[in-house]
Amino acid sequence: MKNEERKTQKQGSLRRRRWRAMTGNRRSCACETIKPSRNRSGRTHPVDTLMQVGDRILPQVSSALGIADILGGLRVRWGWGRMQYAIPPGLYALGQPDRNSPVLVSANYKMSFDCLRKALKGLHAWILVLDTHGINVWCAAGKGTFGTEELVKRIRREHLADVVDHRTVIVPQLGASGVAGHTVRTQSGFRVQFGPIRAQDLPLYFAQAGEASLAMRQVRFGLRERLALVPVELVGAAPWTFLAGVVLFLLDLVIAPNIGFLAHLRNALWGFIPYLGAIVIGTVLVPILLPWIPGRAFALKGWFLGLVWVAIDLMVIAPGSSWKQILFLSLILPPISAFLALSFTGSSTFTSLSGVRKEMRLAIPVILLSVTLSLLFLVITYFVSW
Repeated sequence: MKNEERKTQKQGSLRRRRWRAMTGNRRSCACETIKPSRNRSGRTHPVDTLMQVGDRILPQVSSALGIADILGGLRVRWGWGRMQYAIPPGLYALGQPDRNSPVLVSANYKMSFDCLRKALKGLHAWILVLDTHGINVWCAAGKGTFGTEELVKRIRREHLADVVDHRTVIVPQLGASGVAGHTVRTQSGFRVQFGPIRAQDLPLYFAQAGEASLAMRQVRFGLRERLALVPVELVGAAPWTFLAGVVLFLLDLVIAPNIGFLAHLRNALWGFIPYLGAIVIGTVLVPILLPWIPGRAFALKGWFLGLVWVAIDLMVIAPGSSWKQILFLSLILPPISAFLALSFTGSSTFTSLSGVRKEMRLAIPVILLSVTLSLLFLVITYFVSW
């Protein structure tokens, strides 16, 4: 008996040391409040307290998001540190859960975790966080990291059967493509129940005894959801936007070497307007107007708005342009908008993986051909007088 007690104490001490290493806190104990700390990878842990569960110590969180959580979410919306915005996988206690509290499965992408716990205000639950390498549920399910194998492994590793009396885990519907429920039950003893698509529907889902309405099962991709994706698209296009401005400035130096620096800068900025418009169309207007732009393919939608922008530019900004300028802008601006619109396919619910691959296979060669022709035409018109 003494040997078994020593073994249990040793295991509990080991778990506490491991958690302290994860949180960066060397003196935390059960139910002691600790401040969110940063480990060597720079990740912020959303832990409020530590909770004693039998001989184990588990991280305990609340549904209230702090300033650091809100600012972190805004930061990754703009694409800064997205791939490092993750929390350690494992079992988390939300509020004061007991052995009959539901178990919800989430990804270790912190924004997914924060969205889930925020939606569960006033509820008590266990959150089983899978190691998806910092990727959200939907994308991780497609990549296979939010999947059957990882779910079974995490159930076993966290000894979930010793924490709760029931044998059900609630998986978000957007993770269904990666999880085989019958396999999970066979290998772990836990039944998979697919919850609603949106975390904010969970309180009503629980109030209805786990029955999801048709509205809970439908994917919405309205204006608000599309606008949320615009910042990261803008940040992704920013380096290319800056490069285009530099190239235009250098071209102006070559074409008109005898004018002053300010004149070069003014010419470059004025000449940059058409390209800036094409970039804004591909990253902002296409997502906003997505349902109403003619065509099904994203590249086609971007190309269409690019042509509209060429017409507006020639009528408003540069009226009286020569036929050479008209032809060049018609060859260079629409493919820019089309390419940026094409990159939005991975963020929308309008396409499937096979559809994205097919569109890229067809659109990329056309985009490259149009850009190549525009550059060849530019070179020819520079050296040859028409």
